[in-house]
Amino acid sequence: MAEYDVIIRGGTVVDGLRTPRYISDVGIKDGKIVRIGGLRGARATRVLDASGLIVAPGFIDLHTHYDAQIYWDPYCTLSGWHGVTSVAIGNCGFGFAPSRPEDKERAMLCMTRNEAIPLRAMQAGMPWDWETFPQFMDSLDRLPKGINLITYVPLTPLYAWVLGWDEAKKRRPTAAELKEMVRLVHEGIDAGACGWSAQILGTTSVQRDYDGTPMITDLMTEQEALTFARVLAERDEGFIELAYEETGEEGRPLPENVRGFFEKMAATARRPILYQAVAPNSVHPEQHQARLRWLEDVNRRGLRIYGQGATRRGGFELTFEDWNLFDETPAWREVTLGSREERKTKMIDPQMRRMLKAEWDAGNRPTRVIQGSVGSLIVEETASPDFEHYCGMRVQEIADKEGKHVIDALLDLVVADDLGTEFIGETQGRDVARYTAEVLQSPFTIAGVSDGGAHVKFLTAGNYPTDMLMWLVRDEKALSLEDAHHKLSFLPAHFGGFKDRGFIREGAPADIVVYDLENLKLLPDEVAYDLPGNEWRRIQKADGYRWTLVNGQVTFEDGEPTGAMPGKLLRHGRG
Repeated sequence: MAEYDVIIRGGTVVDGLRTPRYISDVGIKDGKIVRIGGLRGARATRVLDASGLIVAPGFIDLHTHYDAQIYWDPYCTLSGWHGVTSVAIGNCGFGFAPSRPEDKERAMLCMTRNEAIPLRAMQAGMPWDWETFPQFMDSLDRLPKGINLITYVPLTPLYAWVLGWDEAKKRRPTAAELKEMVRLVHEGIDAGACGWSAQILGTTSVQRDYDGTPMITDLMTEQEALTFARVLAERDEGFIELAYEETGEEGRPLPENVRGFFEKMAATARRPILYQAVAPNSVHPEQHQARLRWLEDVNRRGLRIYGQGATRRGGFELTFEDWNLFDETPAWREVTLGSREERKTKMIDPQMRRMLKAEWDAGNRPTRVIQGSVGSLIVEETASPDFEHYCGMRVQEIADKEGKHVIDALLDLVVADDLGTEFIGETQGRDVARYTAEVLQSPFTIAGVSDGGAHVKFLTAGNYPTDMLMWLVRDEKALSLEDAHHKLSFLPAHFGGFKDRGFIREGAPADIVVYDLENLKLLPDEVAYDLPGNEWRRIQKADGYRWTLVNGQVTFEDGEPTGAMPGKLLRHGRG
């Protein structure tokens, strides 16, 4: 009779704890790692030959929006394709519980712009077998899963439940209403949530509701946020995931209002806060360097504020049929609202063009997401062969060549190509190994951000673990393998509230990835019509991952899902 369910033989173990790598066997029984080494002659139901391969803890992805996708994709791809074994959902204050039956359509609409999840996919793929947050947790628990997950209590649905979707944007809650929301946060954490989350980006928010208005939590006051922080202090448990507006002039390293707000929150909650986000910036390196110094300083003072790193290379592939992340300027917000035909009509409209050009000429340009704004967009592909000669050119180059205003150069092409022109939008200097390594070398930051399940038509950031291992570890040698797995597994588990995961040691759940570092590679991205409602998304898979195990069962083999569903809802971070 086999003594073990699985033995992983002869692999190079990188345990996530910064222990120097070593070659050993790993024995797994009943979903746990029960023995490391000393397995010569031992028998197992299945033996995985890991000779020449890396054996590491499964990656933990703290910034995802798989709240809807988990219902039709039990492996949470893209993340599942890239060695991720556990995810956190309910980020940024966005989610679907609590929600009354009559509000479910509104709750789904709210995710169509700010996180760009197709409405038809949600309508076709979500069961809506809950109303309250504890019922949502029970729904997740019942769901067959190929991945582990924790969830925050997102604050947007709480405001909508207590005040109503429209009313919550018109006024601040009364004392009684705020008290009821506090009760709902307690109720959610009682049911097993790991804490609460919010996006507070103010009236110039770049991630907006379906109608172009700010999200409900964008309008939260500091005192409301501090009230919710006190919930965690009272309980002495839980985490906060928080995105907060960073106002100030371009190049200013870290505005005072951001530092002050986060420090007040941390002092009040007396619990960890995940700060969104620390992005390496080769154009203005003083920005991320100031954030790193601040994180070091606040932690030295006993305030547990940790940075969520945005460490993936690459940017966005987009068309203006779907693009919505220029929302910080009023004219661009207006022109990218509505259906495909409505957008096209507005792009042709002379008055709309004048508004866009007036904004541009006044220096009011959407730059938070795309480096260099509109002029830096690169034409990657055109729908019509008549415009192929533009491929590889930046919009500013087209404008200069044709003697046009940059806005006219862009919109003339987009409209003539029937909104089918595909552009590459580069992010703010994240592709310099030196600066990305700076962010990751801080003990107070982790790798990411994937935004998994969101922005599905123009972002494939769920590939960040593969990109990091290929680029910074293997090719640039800017990080050691030990440091990389510490950042991909142990620290995210520690910062995000996962218990007993993120490392390889005896007694831990067997969430493990086995891969070939030398042959690890990203495959070309592609369009897949694999969402409910015949909707599509951009995907990117990888080569080099031999096996992924979740709770001791192989969930992926050579990049393909096995059909095993051993994933768990980790209430309070525990299985």
